[in-house]
Amino acid sequence: MTGRSAWWTSAAWPDPAAPAYLNGVVLVETRLPASEVLEALHRVEARFGRVRAEANAPRTLDLDLIAHGRTVLNGAVVVPHPRAHERLFVMGPLTQIAPGWRHPVNGRTAAALAAAATVGMDAKPAA
Repeated sequence: MTGRSAWWTSAAWPDPAAPAYLNGVVLVETRLPASEVLEALHRVEARFGRVRAEANAPRTLDLDLIAHGRTVLNGAVVVPHPRAHERLFVMGPLTQIAPGWRHPVNGRTAAALAAAATVGMDAKPAA
């Protein structure tokens, strides 16, 4: 691991009455291809009881691969994550540890994307 953000909280979605989400970002270096990184993340989720039955179902843990270097994939594995750049609960924590990180498709920095985020606007560092 080369960097880790603070924990951030945000309202649950799609049911904001559910317990708040806890969000964070880590930066890692790996020689694994994106597909193997994603498989490893899914194995960790499964160890924590995650069952992938339906989209947006309640879950014990949700680990996403936001980007994999400058890689752009649009097949079975999609990187960069197609909506991460819109989400303050992703870009806010990323800005804490890598404000100059550039999105591999749109070229904008994490700091600029956090400032322009339109989803999860209630996200903030946990107290």
